[in-house]
This record gives sequence, C-alpha cells and structure tokens, in this order.
Amino acid sequence: MFEKILIANRGEIALRILRACREMGIKTVAVHSEADREAQYVRLADESVCIGPAASATSYLNMPAIISAAEVTDTEAIHPGYGFLAENADFAERVEQSGFVFIGPDPEAIRVMGDKVSAKQMMIKTGVPCVPGSEGALPDDPQEIIHTARKVGYPVIIKAAGGGGGRGMRVVHAEAALLNAVSMTKAEAGAAFGNPEVYMERFLENPRHIEIQVLADGHRNAVWLSERDCSMQRRHQKVIEEAPAPDIPRRVVERVGERCVDACRKIGYRGAGTFEFLYEKGEFYFIEMNTRVQVEHPVTEMVTGVDIVQEQIRIAAGEKLRFRQRDIRITGHAIECRINAEDPFKFTPSPGKITAWHPPGGPGVRVDSHAYAGYTVPPNYDSLIGKLIVRGDTREQAIRRMRIALSEMVVEGIQTNIDLHRNLMADPCFGKGGTNIHYLEQKLAEMFSENIRHT
Repeated sequence: MFEKILIANRGEIALRILRACREMGIKTVAVHSEADREAQYVRLADESVCIGPAASATSYLNMPAIISAAEVTDTEAIHPGYGFLAENADFAERVEQSGFVFIGPDPEAIRVMGDKVSAKQMMIKTGVPCVPGSEGALPDDPQEIIHTARKVGYPVIIKAAGGGGGRGMRVVHAEAALLNAVSMTKAEAGAAFGNPEVYMERFLENPRHIEIQVLADGHRNAVWLSERDCSMQRRHQKVIEEAPAPDIPRRVVERVGERCVDACRKIGYRGAGTFEFLYEKGEFYFIEMNTRVQVEHPVTEMVTGVDIVQEQIRIAAGEKLRFRQRDIRITGHAIECRINAEDPFKFTPSPGKITAWHPPGGPGVRVDSHAYAGYTVPPNYDSLIGKLIVRGDTREQAIRRMRIALSEMVVEGIQTNIDLHRNLMADPCFGKGGTNIHYLEQKLAEMFSENIRHT
C-alpha cells in the first residue's frame, strides 16, 4: 500500500479523498491555488504545496507544477479526483513516466473512452447496447451524411467526438437543417475540444439518464455496484441523483450491469468507472463512459457499503478486488442534492464569504463539503460547495429524510440552490419517480412563466 498520496484537485472531492487516505493510514499532500490557501483540506493534509495563481490554467491544470509538487514531497501516487485533469490521458501518461502511480485507468483506456466515437465502437464490439447512429465519425461527403441520417431516422443529434458536459451537441429534426448543423458542430468541436470529429445518433425524445458504477482491478476481476438515476438535470448538468433507479425492472438493470462488467474484462479496464446510458421504453442505450470517480458516487456507497475512493486506491496499488458480484448487496435507497453557490432559480453564481454554515444531521444523513462559516467561495471555479446525501430503507423514507435535512440546512452570506431542492423534494412527479431528463427544465420554464404572469 502507498505511504503518501498527492491529491490533484480541490473542493469537496479533495476533502473526500483526504478522509479516505487518513482512514487507510496513508499520508496526504494537498496541492492548492492561491485562492484555496485557506481551504479546510489544505490545513488537514500532512503537507501542502501551492501550485499557482487562482486561474485553473495556471494551477489545477498545470501538469508540470503538480508533478513537481509530487517530486518535492516524495509522493508515490497521484489521485486526480474528478474534473480538471482526471480524464486527461496525457496527464496520466506524464504521471507514470515521472515514476508515480496514477490512481485511475491506464492512459490508453482514458484516451479510447474519452473519444465518444472510439468508445461507442468499443462498446458495440463488447455487446453493450448503444443508440442507433453512424458507425464512426461523419465523413465530409454531404450525400453520405444525408444517407446516414435517413438510415438512422429523424430526429437525430450531432455530437462532438471529444465533447462533454452537454457541450458540442445539436438536435436536427429535418433534413433541410442537417448539413448546416453538422458544419456548425464541427467548427464548435474543433474550437472547444481540439477535435473537429462529430458523429450522429438517433435523438431519443424523453429518455432518463441512468448510469452503472463499476470497479475493476488489474487482474481481470470486475463488479458493478449499483445503478444511479441522474435524470434531474438542467442544461445537461446533474442536480439530483439517486440509487437505485426507481421503476426499472431489476432483471433489466442486472442484464446491462453484467454487460458493463464483461466489457471491463474484455478491454482490460482498471479502476473505478461509470457507464452512462439513456433509458427509454425499457431499453438501455450507451452514451459514454467516465473513467474517474463521479460527483454522485456517495449514493452508491450509501446503498452498497462500498467505499469507492478507497477501492480506487487499493486497485491502483495492485491489489485484487476484495469481493465478487455475489457479495454486492443493494439495500435501501439514497438521494443526493448538489449544493451550489448560485441563485436557486436564475442560476447566476454567488461567490463570497459564508457567514453562517449549519449542516443537517440525524440517521442516514451525510454531508460532503469543504465549506464552513467564514469560508470564502472563490469566483474562479465550479459553483459546487457540497453534497447533501441521505439514505432510507425505502425511497419514500429517503425523500422524507431529505426534506427534513434541507429544512435544517443553513447557509448565509451567499445564495445557494437549497430552495430549489426543497421545491423538488415536494414535487409530486419527482415523488412518483421516473422523470425524464427534460423534466426539470420544463418545470423551471413553467415556474418562470407563472412568475411573469403574477408580476
């Protein structure tokens, strides 16, 4: 096992990794920007190194600075968390070439799964169900593009091969708009991701977003832990996640979970990973794989009892998985609300000093956050300041516990989206379960229209 790990991230995930390491008796190095000098996890780490100014490009995305920090602190391994360099194959490669262990998949796996065209081709080969679409990147020939769209069937969606986070996508409902949409998406993809390749898929009208959490070691052992429903989204950004997914037959979930595990074995995948799917009319369709720990990993931990971050570390150290698929038991139901420093309905960022911070407690309540009273939320990064997670014996109990927890949570000095979460926990459609990925945006549009009428 490693004696010392450098945490190449910030915020709540940096604190989450630090706690996992402390429990395992592993020393930690926290790297931080000048803006995060006073962060809680920086003070808790055994060592800390400032790696640059506030801007991400000169700190958390600065590969030489991070590797230098590992060298001067005699670190053995680097945990990238999520975001920043977590899915950067070049970074993983440079870490290993510098003599450190990258806590994640090997660089080639990150590279293959990070390109959505090659990832989809790989999944088709391994038997994972995919959305009908082009066999690879779209060609330059206009007639071939038109022929492919007719074969797939309208509406179609054009996606950037190197895209992510909801960027680099365009829906096309009629042939007249097709070629222009392809041209515009290619230009955007080249500018945003450095890769102009795009591909085509059938556009599913009202799907849910369901994902499967997997763990695989370097000895061809793999398990899937649980599925998560991440359909409550705004602009392709998740707001609420839960596990297991409501109203999907277990046999259907188990079948796709087994295919994900089989794919991990066939491609020699190592580490934690998430297969993301669209689910519509009883069918799963693969869209992408995330080769890192997810923001929403706690809901899976709450219903399985598996510490995903510690398992990542054990796998990176060369250990075999300590359990088999038959050992995985899903008990109860868990829900996570992402707490962001932003206006709850306009979604404008709200950085600044937190003057009061009172997290909730009680049975089945977990708060993952680096925030505290007196902490200043910097304007330079993502607005996520914490995650409120609850577990209940049933989904109904989990919702009740989340309502109580949200009613107890106090954050003053900045705006947060807590009021939005309170609204959603009282929403009858969410209470029923099974809302699609468009539900939240439709609800917000209706709320906006209602407010306009009243004013």
